[in-house]
Amino acid sequence: MKTRAIDPAPPSAGEARACLGKRAIVFVGLMGAGKSVIGKMTAATLQIPFIDSDQEIEKVSRMSIADLFSSYGEEEFRALEARVIRRLLRGGPLVLSTGGGAFMQEPVRANIKRRGLSVWLKADLEVLWDRVKRRGHRPLLKSRDPKGTLSALLDSRYPVYSQADLIIQSRDVPKETIVEEVIEAINAAGPDPSATNEKGKMHER
Repeated sequence: MKTRAIDPAPPSAGEARACLGKRAIVFVGLMGAGKSVIGKMTAATLQIPFIDSDQEIEKVSRMSIADLFSSYGEEEFRALEARVIRRLLRGGPLVLSTGGGAFMQEPVRANIKRRGLSVWLKADLEVLWDRVKRRGHRPLLKSRDPKGTLSALLDSRYPVYSQADLIIQSRDVPKETIVEEVIEAINAAGPDPSATNEKGKMHER
């Protein structure tokens, strides 16, 4: 089935790009939500860089995510993840896709709040399971009951993900539809308030 090509620069994209200012768009959510795919398409639409935090972690550590978990444990991995995300957020505007556990860390959430606009790609369990069950590279799903593990992650993480600035339902529709909804949500959120406040301070001087 053919999918229609997304306009690289629809009128609403220019408005969304202006709303961002120097902020990053940060996609959060569970594995299988579509953060990397939707993130890349959103970045292309807005004509700004895209970075996957997991890929950046693998680059700086010269190890795979699975090997990092195996060699150093989750606590050390999360500390490295937080440092990498903090550095990446300084390079906005950009689109950043984060690992499923990143937003669970309070310091990471605080950094994203300060320098970005968080977008939760929310998906139902069956949608997520259908997307990840054939992939063997998910360290957190290496258990006797991977679907049960995924369900437990959903229960524990969704209340925290709900703190994201924007929430978009990830579902089985054309990816372009999800990207359009992201762009519309950015426009509805309006300009970066910190940039507006900074301009006001400059005028006062």
